[in-house]
Amino acid sequence: MEWRDEGVVIGVRKHGESSAIVEVMTRQHGRHLGLARGARSKTSAPVLQPGNSVAVVWRARLDAHMGAWTLEPVRLRSGAIMGSAMALHGVSLMGALARLLPERDPHPALHETIELVAEHLHEPDMAPALMARLEMAILSELGFGLDLSTCAATGLNEELVYVSPKSGRAVSRAAGEPWKDKLLTLPGFLAGRAEPADAEAVAAGFRLTGFFLERDIFAPRGLPMPDARRAFVSEAVKRRVV
Repeated sequence: MEWRDEGVVIGVRKHGESSAIVEVMTRQHGRHLGLARGARSKTSAPVLQPGNSVAVVWRARLDAHMGAWTLEPVRLRSGAIMGSAMALHGVSLMGALARLLPERDPHPALHETIELVAEHLHEPDMAPALMARLEMAILSELGFGLDLSTCAATGLNEELVYVSPKSGRAVSRAAGEPWKDKLLTLPGFLAGRAEPADAEAVAAGFRLTGFFLERDIFAPRGLPMPDARRAFVSEAVKRRVV
């Protein structure tokens, strides 16, 4: 069997003397693993770094086998990522989020989001908002998407500034005022409003996505929230970015 695709490297682990198991979030074949022979050579090692975009050929005798990769560079980002603490935490978080998806399950739209996040991980004015949107996309792809289109109480789409922790639906300022202490804040950059995503908004965005990620995905699987997430959010808020 053989197929060709493109994707973003999200994980690499050593295998034997010179090979590695490389995990790629591909466009058409989802999160996929394969053996890359000679992965630790001087020419291959710089390519096979998390965050890099690659063109791939996957071959195996049977579809159920792990198979082997041939990978070629498309967009190398590891140099920029390694120069930023936030980007290093971010690429780890990106991989952890992608691993919530079933292996080999295609998610082409999510691949595009991961590609966009990877491209801007080293840019402190863009990375936090993009990562929060990636978490929103992961929730949606796994069937736990938030409904931010209209107010759960009034059906209107004006001044949506809260989210109900019970339903995951947006709530307007007026309707949510009596219960605002029990509602989650919906920052403007996640609601589609043209508002600056400053440190307060970024923190609110990650509190929002983190609540639903932990309740609906990580906790039911018996998994802790990734350490990389705490580190990334800390860096993002500390820098007062976006």
